Amino acid sequence: MLFYPKIKARLVWRVKLVSACLIGIECRYDGKSNLNKKCFELFKRGKLIPVCPEQLGGLQTPREKSEIQKNGKILTKSGKDVTKSFIKGAKETLKMAKLLEIKEAILKSKSPSCGCGKIYDGTFSGKLIKGDGTTAALLKKNKIIVITEAGL
Repeated sequence: MLFYPKIKARLVWRVKLVSACLIGIECRYDGKSNLNKKCFELFKRGKLIPVCPEQLGGLQTPREKSEIQKNGKILTKSGKDVTKSFIKGAKETLKMAKLLEIKEAILKSKSPSCGCGKIYDGTFSGKLIKGDGTTAALLKKNKIIVITEAGL
């Protein structure tokens, strides 16, 4: 019994968070998934814990497409401000990561919550700019390594 906490900590450290859409869960804004075979295989082996920050923030699926604006607010295509929901989802994701002592996450590229390195520019034109989604940024700020599915 003396060794149990050490074993548990070592096992938990190897587990990563993953955007739930990458393992086939239909939680994207349009109600579809972004199934990634590598992520799904890691999930089946117990290496990944799925999370959808947008759902954790209270947004429904399907939902209207959203993008981060130049002023930092997150708006839907019709102009509804959903910034608070995205921030809440990012905080809930961070809380989960801390509780499970997770040090790495594989997040969906280009997403306003999960995007890492590049996100859409806020014009809903499909143009990409440098930047991170709300969840990716918060995880990075808390020293959690974030990569996208393209980085696998």
